Amino acid sequence: MVVPELGPWRAARPRAARLVRTVRPRLTQAAATVKPQLGRAAAAVKPRVARITRTVGPKLAGLPRPNTLKILPLPMPKTLRTWQYTAGAATAGLALTAGVVTAAGPWDSSGQRTAERDWAAVQERSGGADHGRNSGTSATSGTSAGAPAPAPSAPSVLAGLGSATGTLRAAPAGKALAAVLDPLLRNPALGTRQTAAVVDIATGKRLYGLGAGEALVPASTTKIATAVAALSAMGADHRLTTRAALEPDTNELVLVGGGDPTLTARTDPEGWASLRTLADSTATALKKRGVGQVTLSYDTTLYAGPELHPIGADNGGNLAPVSALMADEARTNDSTSGTADRSTEPAADATRTFAALLAKHGIKTTSPGPSKATGRATTLAKVSSPPLSALVERMLTDSDNDLAEALARQTALATGVRPDFAGGGRAIRTQLGKLGLPMSGARFADGSGLNRADLLTPNLLTALLAKAGDPAHPELRAALTGLPVAGFTGTLSTRYTDGAAGVVRAKTGTLTGVNTLAGTVVDRDGRLLAFAFLAADTTDRTAAQAALDRTATALAACGC
Repeated sequence: MVVPELGPWRAARPRAARLVRTVRPRLTQAAATVKPQLGRAAAAVKPRVARITRTVGPKLAGLPRPNTLKILPLPMPKTLRTWQYTAGAATAGLALTAGVVTAAGPWDSSGQRTAERDWAAVQERSGGADHGRNSGTSATSGTSAGAPAPAPSAPSVLAGLGSATGTLRAAPAGKALAAVLDPLLRNPALGTRQTAAVVDIATGKRLYGLGAGEALVPASTTKIATAVAALSAMGADHRLTTRAALEPDTNELVLVGGGDPTLTARTDPEGWASLRTLADSTATALKKRGVGQVTLSYDTTLYAGPELHPIGADNGGNLAPVSALMADEARTNDSTSGTADRSTEPAADATRTFAALLAKHGIKTTSPGPSKATGRATTLAKVSSPPLSALVERMLTDSDNDLAEALARQTALATGVRPDFAGGGRAIRTQLGKLGLPMSGARFADGSGLNRADLLTPNLLTALLAKAGDPAHPELRAALTGLPVAGFTGTLSTRYTDGAAGVVRAKTGTLTGVNTLAGTVVDRDGRLLAFAFLAADTTDRTAAQAALDRTATALAACGC
């Protein structure tokens, strides 16, 4: 089994590049503003970092690392204000080069995201992980002459996840947390109902609760549940395959959908499964058989039930019809995330694109229509998606509804349940129940959270995050590594400009009147905490989001 945080960053590199191009101007401007403060914060924490390294390093060296979650931020002096805490975390390895950071792709063995290290090295000629202290690897291994000097890695936090080194302080006290969080959660911007929970991931102990067992509409935080269920049912290495099959005697060529919404027809597939590659290989195989003309069909029978989400066709461009065959999520523009106009017949459009690609190789086709490949058909070519861990990361980072609904149906297929909207919801609930998670009050009507019939409790959301951080479940780790990073990636890229940028990692949830946030922080005492904040009956989305962000920032800055 490939543990997601130890896998290669190669598959994530194109996405990282896109993210950097998007946020780099803002980060460069921010870097110029905070650079003096970064220097002062770095000087302030340097003695403490040295003491931590001398104390913890020898004890951590002999501990196993591959299946243990690592985090980046270092604990900071309690006297620092929020911006100073954020700056200090950046100097500790999250913002490797004065704020120019991207955080996409898996964790490496030292606790840094490989994309952060590599992009910083390429762009600024400084950075890179200092593996000498934490991983037993030379700080200069894998580098050539003239390569940038390595920046320090954030120390591993094995102690924070259950080791007996005793180097971290106790978890925050419930009364102290309540004193910090209660006033923030009573903010009128958070509507008439608020629920919340905070859990110490190392122990699984709930440290704070506000209606923690009460189920509210979770919106897109539902995707955390979908991620954990899919990873648990299929494993982090599972791939979705699209194939072209030739029926004997009839020369019917069937494009068989495998349920991969990331299949792309773009010239540069950027690591995703390529419809162009499939067409090239199919045309080569047909020519070897002396076949120059085929009856072209498509097979979407992997999924069952209606393709249209219960919210209807007019969903603001949030979701295409859920089909086992589509290219580029049926988007009608060049976007790769967010809302967009969608094709109403994804499978037919993907097959027409496939036909045009075959025509470039001299293969003639009929106008495509629906069919079903028989057991006698010969597979001529196939392409597969990146591993499920990468799909989960993309789903969570971009809040990708198409991927979420696909993974819900794939979970249904993996567990023997009818692969439709209702079946996907049942499969998610059943799979989470097998993990021993608190399911009281939970309801799953879809995999994306677009359905207002979905209900989740803060207890379940924090338990999901804690389970994903459990060393006994490395297959679930992508449910954490895919969380958007405050101020840097995905749906949090434009938030936390005045808060814990780079420190909060969380999944957002937004529907009209619903605002939610669930994820992880490291408090100033070095404890890794999972949190879930849900608000109902909100009236101002922007104000509600700001209130949630302030609450998460306060939790990160708390030395309670």
